[in-house]
Amino acid sequence: MYAVEREVTVGKTWVAQVVCAHRYEIADLRRRYKRRVPPPVRSNATWGLDYTGKTDTTNTVYPVIGIIDHGSRLALALRPLRQRTAVATLKALLLTVETFGTPGTIRTDNDAVFTSRLFRFGLRWLGIRHQPSQPGCPWQNGRVERLFGTLKEKLDQFAVPDFHALERALAEFRFWYNAVRPHQHLNGWTPKEAWHGRDPYVRAPKSVRRFHAWDGLLEGVHLRW
Repeated sequence: MYAVEREVTVGKTWVAQVVCAHRYEIADLRRRYKRRVPPPVRSNATWGLDYTGKTDTTNTVYPVIGIIDHGSRLALALRPLRQRTAVATLKALLLTVETFGTPGTIRTDNDAVFTSRLFRFGLRWLGIRHQPSQPGCPWQNGRVERLFGTLKEKLDQFAVPDFHALERALAEFRFWYNAVRPHQHLNGWTPKEAWHGRDPYVRAPKSVRRFHAWDGLLEGVHLRW
């Protein structure tokens, strides 16, 4: 701000010296920023939508669509598709809307599928506001990126022989992510508990069972209410 207000330039060497002199303070700020708890968001107000992919044992790559609710972190959809097109994306979105209702906003990146005329028309027809992130800023769609980070950490270690095996595997992961794994930004609640507003600390569950899938990559305790 000092340099801007006085219309002077700042050399790279000076900047490097300042950063070096304050490297511990900068590292501490980065750590606190990374660990900060985001403010709560109402469930079913904003969804995040994006694509990742998985290669099966025959070296066929399948696009995987993911849709997550920002408020509850519930993975609303996680399935492989045969093609990554606007039509296939809208079909997956319509199935999700049919199950969970219509959100006010959907956040995506600037992939060609999401900027296509057909996809944008589909959102307008559904009455959903489209909120694309800025180019080169994946953190602006951070909820779904975090979902994919957790998914790929496990999926990269798990082999699937074909499309149908990937479908089954993603269904198991989605159940584990939603109903078994507590979320650190939900005060220990699972996304499913947060979606339904069911406080797990108020009363005892009807049943408790161990969950085990993906040859032990997915494990935890499932509380049934």
